[in-house]
Order: sequence, then structure tokens, then C-alpha cells
Amino acid sequence: MANADIESRRKAALARGVGVLTDHYAVRAENTEIWDADGNRLLDFASGIAVLNTGHRHPKVIEAVKAQLDAFTHTCHQVIPYENYVRLAERINALAPGDFAKKTVFVTTGAEALENAVKIARAHTNRSAVITFQGGFHGRTFMTMAMTGKVAPYKIGFGPLMGDVFHAPYPYEAHGVSIDDSMNAIEKLFKADVDPARVAAIVLEPVQGEGGFVPAPKEFVNRIRALCDKHGIVMIADEVQTGFARTGTVFAMEQHESAADLITMAKSLGGGFPIAGVVGRAEIMDAAGPGGLGGTYGGNPLAIAAANAVLDVIAEEKLCDRANLLGDKLKTKLEELKTIVPELTEVRGPGFMVAAEFMNDDGTPATELTNKIRLAALERGLLLLTCGVYGNVIRFLAPITIPDAQFDEAMTILTDAVKAVKGAKELANA
Repeated sequence: MANADIESRRKAALARGVGVLTDHYAVRAENTEIWDADGNRLLDFASGIAVLNTGHRHPKVIEAVKAQLDAFTHTCHQVIPYENYVRLAERINALAPGDFAKKTVFVTTGAEALENAVKIARAHTNRSAVITFQGGFHGRTFMTMAMTGKVAPYKIGFGPLMGDVFHAPYPYEAHGVSIDDSMNAIEKLFKADVDPARVAAIVLEPVQGEGGFVPAPKEFVNRIRALCDKHGIVMIADEVQTGFARTGTVFAMEQHESAADLITMAKSLGGGFPIAGVVGRAEIMDAAGPGGLGGTYGGNPLAIAAANAVLDVIAEEKLCDRANLLGDKLKTKLEELKTIVPELTEVRGPGFMVAAEFMNDDGTPATELTNKIRLAALERGLLLLTCGVYGNVIRFLAPITIPDAQFDEAMTILTDAVKAVKGAKELANA
């Protein structure tokens, strides 16, 4: 069946709130390549929104899942547990940054991981309030919607959200927000809105994802750590999008001097299979009583098997080193493109978590230009995503396992797309 036929069926059958970015319907995928119902081939620089650091259908991941299928598919770990859940927790505890004893719990989605991290922090502190940052994204459940610092499309029309959630500006030099601005804003919250003795957690992304791939400065992370220590607040790092070699280290927080008390994870841990979790200080993780954490599908055996294989692939194929190599190549190409499109004002991001931000001559976000470049690339077979509060940032999320030839092909397509859009704009303005 053709893409157009399936698209017609989708509009009739699916809720409008399930938005889709393209009208390409996948029928097959391998590493960085996707083929659609019309036989078109796409180079996937979206990775299912940072889920496929190890690529589509990595052979080791598929082999592990097939073996698990032949053993059992579900018991609910809280009813009949299984060894590979324990083994994965041991491995995550060893990999997560922080010189202290750690424990882990596995759930199913990134939002669920954030919800559980807040529950754990509240149980540990006997406090309720949470501070997050403008531009951050933490999920679509009611608690994580409240935590998310971006209104459209996540909060529109859903009425009152969970209380006791407060937002501070995230340091973003390109938009005129300094570290001091962020820290002073938190102090103002303490004076005007919430007693620090009532704050359970401060949640930050070491690199904001939906917010525009904005890295947290080291000084900022250190000052947040000091603030949390001063007031007895749990520091939570949301690594749902940054985790598992994307930034050039297994966890992005490894690149900071200060360790978070809790880290949330999901996405690329499962290599395409749904799994999420929270790892952190053992005494904090143990604050919730038996039965307070978990879920029917939390730590599903197939996803656990996939995750153990993903960790093997990251180590065996040296994907952290590969991410840094590819990221450097991508940044070099994007810097070259500035000569063609001067609206490309900033290239940033650690490892292979790279973003290109576009601004108009008058200093306003170049949202329309950014989307035109995305669409021009898609027409030529390159799948890209935009992000940022204003939608003026292109984020690059290709599998870290992408072959060199396909990376080079993608760079050619990107260059052609930029030239086509820029040329059309110049003609329109002539």
C-alpha cells in the first residue's frame, strides 16, 4: 500500500493529537536507512528522537531480543523477577557518574522515569516542590507537562497542571541569559514563591533537548549542586535524550565536576525497545517503600535484553569515541555552511548531539527558514528534526553507528538543501 493511502487512513483512524512530522510510512529499516511504503530511501538523522544511538536493528540487539523471545516475554518483575534485570541495574550503577553507592529502578518511558524521580525525591525529603527550567522538556503526563518549560504544543488545552512546580530561566548566552541570571531567578523564587525548605528537587537537562540542544555550562551545574547541598534539595539530571554515548560519554553528566543525586534515562538505552529508569544515590533511591515504585511493564524482559546488548555495543564499538569524531566532522561542515547561509548563527553541542541555530538579520528567530531547510532536506532523502522554543534550531541525531559513506552523503544533501532554500530566498527578495 502506498504512503498516500496509509496517510488517508491515518487521518480517519488516529486522534489528531498524535501529530506526525512526515507522510513517509516506514516498511523497513537498517542502521541509518529507512525505506517507506513507496520505496523511497531516507537517511535517518532523527533516530526516533534520540532512541537509536546504536542504529536501527543492530544485529547484537536483535540477537539478544530473539534469544529472550525464546525464553519468556513477560512475568512482571515485581511478581517473578529475572536475572538480566538485576544485571542491567548493576551495570548502570557502575556506569553512572558519582563516587557513591547507587541503586536503579527500571520503568517504561522517559516521562515515567521523571515521575518516579520526583516521587523518590519527595519520599526522601518529605517535601513537595520541584524547580525546573524554561525550555526544558520532561514529558507529556500531567506532572511532567507541568515540569516542561515549553507551552506549544505540550500544554495547550489541557487545563490546570500539577501544582508546586516552578520554572527558572536556563542559561542560554545566545538568547541573552547568563548563569547569574538563572541563579538569581532561583533566589527570587525562594523569596517570592517557594520556601527552599519545601523544595524536594531541582531538575535540569545537562543538554536541553527540545529547548534547542543547549549545553549546561559547568559553572552552572556546580552552582546548582552547591545550592542543592545548601538547602537539602535533591539534584536530578534528566538524561533521557543525552544518555548512552550521544554526547561523547555514556552519560553527559560525566563531563561535569558535580554529580547529580538522581539521573533519569530512557530512549537509546533500549536500542528501539521501550525502557527507562532512574539511577542514583542508594539512600535516596531506597526512600520509597516496597511497592511504591515499578509498574506492570517496568523492565520488560525484551527491553532489558536489548539494553544489556546496547551497553555491550557501546563498549565494543567504542561509540563514545565515534560520537566525538562524528560530532567534530559535523560541526566543521556546519561552520562551512555559514558562508552560504549567514543566518546560521551558532553551532553547538557535545559529541554527536549537535545543533545549528538560525537567526534573522534583525535578531529574531529564523523559524520559517529553518523549517524550509528541513523540508528541502527531506525532499532529497535526509530526515532532520527541528527544536528550540521558537523552532529555529536543527538538531542532528543520526545513529552513532552511521557508516562514513552515508554520513558524507547526508552532508552533501544538507548542503544542497541549504543552497536551494537560500537561493529561493534570494530570488524572492530580488
